[in-house]
Amino acid sequence: MKQLVNLERFFLVGHIVAMVFGLAGLLIVLPHPELIAGLSTFGQTVFQWSMAGGGVVYIILGAAAVGIYAYRTLGLWHWLTFMIPAVCLSLGSELLGTSTGFPFGEYGYLSGLGYKVGGLVPFTIPLSWFYMGLVSYVIARAGLKIDERGNSKWNWLRQIVAIALGAMLLTSWDFALDPAMSQTAYPFWHYGKVGAFFGTPYRNFAGWIATGVLFMTVAALFWKKAPIAVSRKQLGLPLAVYISNIAFGAVLTIYGAGIWLPVGLSILLGVVPALVLVGMASSVPAATGLEQRENAELVSTQTTQVSVASVGVMPK
Repeated sequence: MKQLVNLERFFLVGHIVAMVFGLAGLLIVLPHPELIAGLSTFGQTVFQWSMAGGGVVYIILGAAAVGIYAYRTLGLWHWLTFMIPAVCLSLGSELLGTSTGFPFGEYGYLSGLGYKVGGLVPFTIPLSWFYMGLVSYVIARAGLKIDERGNSKWNWLRQIVAIALGAMLLTSWDFALDPAMSQTAYPFWHYGKVGAFFGTPYRNFAGWIATGVLFMTVAALFWKKAPIAVSRKQLGLPLAVYISNIAFGAVLTIYGAGIWLPVGLSILLGVVPALVLVGMASSVPAATGLEQRENAELVSTQTTQVSVASVGVMPK
C-alpha cells in the first residue's frame, strides 16, 4: 500500500511539474527565440523534444496518478468500470466529432498531443477525459455522500445529481482550457468556424456535457453492484488534479490569449463547487478499496479456518 501511495504522489508531482514546464515553454521561451538560440546544441535538442512531447507526458502522468488513486482508493472494479467506458466513449465521441462535426462542432487536432487514432484524435485525449472525468465524478459523489449508510432512500436521486455535477465540473475545465488550446499563438486544435464564445462554438460545451453524462452514467450503473464511500480525507489527489489542470488552462488563456471571462466561469462553475463538495464530504475515514478487499479476504480465511476446526472436534 505504501509503495502505491509513493508512486501515486510521484506521478502527481510529475504531472504538475510537467504543466509548469509547459507553461514556461509556451509563454516565456517560444515567444523569445533569442532564449532558444542561446542554448547549447544539447539544450536546444532537449527543448525541442519537450515541446514536441510535453503535452503527451503531462497527460500520461495525470492518467497514471489518477489510475493508481482509483485502484488504491476505490478498488480494481471501480477503476476499470470507470476508465474503460470513459476512454472508449470519449474516443468515440471525439472520432465522431472530428469526422462529422457532431457533437462538438467542426474542429481538428494539430500536432503536440501524440499519435492520432485514425489520423484524427490524439491517443492522449481519451486519457484526459478519463482522469479529469474521474476526479470530477468522485468529488461530486463524495460531496453528496452517495453509498453511505442512511442515504439509501434518496440514493437514486443523489446518483442523478452526482452525474450532473460531475459533468458540470468536467465541462467547467474546458471553459478555461479551450481558448488556451485553440486561440493562443501555439494552438493544439482549431475550429472550422470561429465560435461565438471566444472562438469556441457553444455546441462544444453541450458535447462536453453529453459525453461526460454518458460515461459517468455507465460507470454509475456498474458501481451500483459494489457501493463504496469516499471521505473528505481521500479527496486530496482529486482536488489537486482538478485545480492544477484548471490553473494550467487559466494561465494560458489569460497570458497567452489575453482572455479573462472563461477563466472566471471555470472558477465560478468548477473550482468553487468542487471546494464546496469537498467540504460537504464525510469526515469519517472510509476504508479504501484495497483495504475492503483485504478485509474480505481475511474474513473468508477466518471462516474457512473455523469451519475446518469445527470438523476436527466433531464426535466420532
